[in-house]
Amino acid sequence: MQNNYQQNLETLLDLVIQNGASDLHLGEGRHPFIRVDGELTPIVQYPQLSKDDIVGMLGIMISPEALRKISNLQEVDFAYDFGGKVRFRGNVYIKSGTLAVALRAIQKVRTLQDLHLPDVLQQFIQPKQGFFLVVGPVGQGKSTTLAAMIDMINSTRKDHIVTIEHPIEYIHVEKQSIIDQREVELDTVSFADALSAVFRQDVDVILVGEMRDPETIKTAVTAAETGHLVFSTLHTNSASQTVDRIIDSFPAEQQDQVRIQLAGSLLGIFSQRLLPSQKGGLVPAFELLINTKAVANVIRENRTHEIDMLIETGTEHGMLSLNHSLLELVRSGDITLDEARSYSSNPQALDQSV
Repeated sequence: MQNNYQQNLETLLDLVIQNGASDLHLGEGRHPFIRVDGELTPIVQYPQLSKDDIVGMLGIMISPEALRKISNLQEVDFAYDFGGKVRFRGNVYIKSGTLAVALRAIQKVRTLQDLHLPDVLQQFIQPKQGFFLVVGPVGQGKSTTLAAMIDMINSTRKDHIVTIEHPIEYIHVEKQSIIDQREVELDTVSFADALSAVFRQDVDVILVGEMRDPETIKTAVTAAETGHLVFSTLHTNSASQTVDRIIDSFPAEQQDQVRIQLAGSLLGIFSQRLLPSQKGGLVPAFELLINTKAVANVIRENRTHEIDMLIETGTEHGMLSLNHSLLELVRSGDITLDEARSYSSNPQALDQSV
């Protein structure tokens, strides 16, 4: 029976690779689904899955301890290396009392140019200390962008890099740097614990896979203030929303101090999302906030509502507005103007720029 589950899993994962899919969805009582160029498609030639099918395939990908967590109604994050072909990031969860699994294919580490991201991002790998965030909704390429930036540091600097992830997604091969990749719940108890430990590990560069709680955020900001270059992600939609989210995660009596710390340590915030292209595939639309003196002042003085305007008028400093990025995609024929309006946070301003 184990061989059947192994064969079924390999068949499905091969289908992901052959179709260039980004995701595979497994659920009890339905056909498997794959996501290609942003659209979900059922694999109708494959039978509907039973609970035994899913548990059997999970038994190949995750530990018995992780399986027990699922039986206790806990979600489980994991990573699975498919025979050296492709690495997958997975999440197991319960829906309406039945099992479901979401698997995302993780490609090899790519360059910023391969990802069609702006060259200005290269300036954020050069400082010796500071705090840089890549933000956006779930599944919009944040980890991929950060992997490209870490790889650039690895290729050009003789540093000690520590990544703290849950799970580890991209595997980095050491080049110029030493890289220690730590997985939460495998190598350390929590993001906050691992981040606190870096102060005793002679670390230069830190990647925090996700800032999930105030303790992790506070420690990351402190690390950025004390001689470390720190990268992380948040599930927010814009630079201004990101600053507000960070500040609002703290009690009111601590927020003024956090504003001061963030204003002093922040390097920039890169917001991105992946859009279906008229030419096929996905293309990035993005916004970049760079922490100038003016930006630091509005953060410190709780005037974050002015950030969007500072981005619009900050092109001389290298800032990029989402509307500017969307219009570039319209001009290149990747999206239509109507699509650009639907993705824009300020469609009226976009129309004025056409």
